[in-house]
Amino acid sequence: MPVISMFYGLIVMMYYFDTDRHHLPHIHVKCGEFSCVIGIIESELLQGDLPKNKLKLVWAWVELHREELLANWALALNGSKLFDIKPLQ
Repeated sequence: MPVISMFYGLIVMMYYFDTDRHHLPHIHVKCGEFSCVIGIIESELLQGDLPKNKLKLVWAWVELHREELLANWALALNGSKLFDIKPLQ
């Protein structure tokens, strides 16, 4: 699973060919022992858990980079190489 960004202890990843479970564009996020799945279009928590302050950072990052995330999603569905996305600063 390619890492597409890292910031503030958060690791943001996107699986290739990942439409079976959630059926919509999403990212996987890990932070320490926590992990979750976040929908890209609505920035909703689909599965898992993150500390509230970290979740807010991810939501802000998704808002800033939604178009890039959706472009990466299209690449991932085809098994193409994903590009890195700037971290939250």
